[in-house]
Amino acid sequence: MTSTKKQAVKLSYSPQACSFVPHVALCEAGIEAELILAQVGNMSKEFEALNPKCRVPVLAIEEEVITEMSAVLTAIASITPEAHLFGQNTMETVRVYEWLNYLSTTAHAQSFASVWRTERFTGDDEAYPSIQTRGVENVKDVYALVEGKLSEHESDYAVGSSFTVADPFLILIYFWAAKLNIMMEASYPRYSSYVGRLLSRPSIVEALKFNVGLRVLSAPRK
Repeated sequence: MTSTKKQAVKLSYSPQACSFVPHVALCEAGIEAELILAQVGNMSKEFEALNPKCRVPVLAIEEEVITEMSAVLTAIASITPEAHLFGQNTMETVRVYEWLNYLSTTAHAQSFASVWRTERFTGDDEAYPSIQTRGVENVKDVYALVEGKLSEHESDYAVGSSFTVADPFLILIYFWAAKLNIMMEASYPRYSSYVGRLLSRPSIVEALKFNVGLRVLSAPRK
């Protein structure tokens, strides 16, 4: 992929969804992109044709259409390698992918989805409550793991000593706690202070303008 900021870039997004993460990455890299609303639960026929999976994010660079979080973020990083969105060296890149894979699968597709998209896990409506209850427990396990990892890493960032695409993903799932009425600051203080420090970052502020509804139950301490 040619390294240039002048390519035509489009991001299909849905408010409060995981498309928040590549939006932050685009802002962080200084890439001007056309934002296309693709509301989760009300996808247009045009979007379905673009991505038959009917999921966001979807990134279009010229004629290339890219789906799946890690692939989308890798494509953004390839346009502006000088932004170091995947870290400053090979091992940091490995750690960023480690975070992305865990957050995309165990956290998002399994834990949160079992609460909000329970129909993906069973066709038995009567089983919904038990699956959702277990899902919330799994979400808390995710938060506990993040708390531990951040506590072990003495940095303002998840990987190394600079901002990477792992950071907005961790911020996003922190915001999702409000939808489950989980009080983060009391149970996960390191995670809360980490988020608090990053909320004023310009790329986060800009992306939040398009994600009205993302909030925390109490303002995390810096």
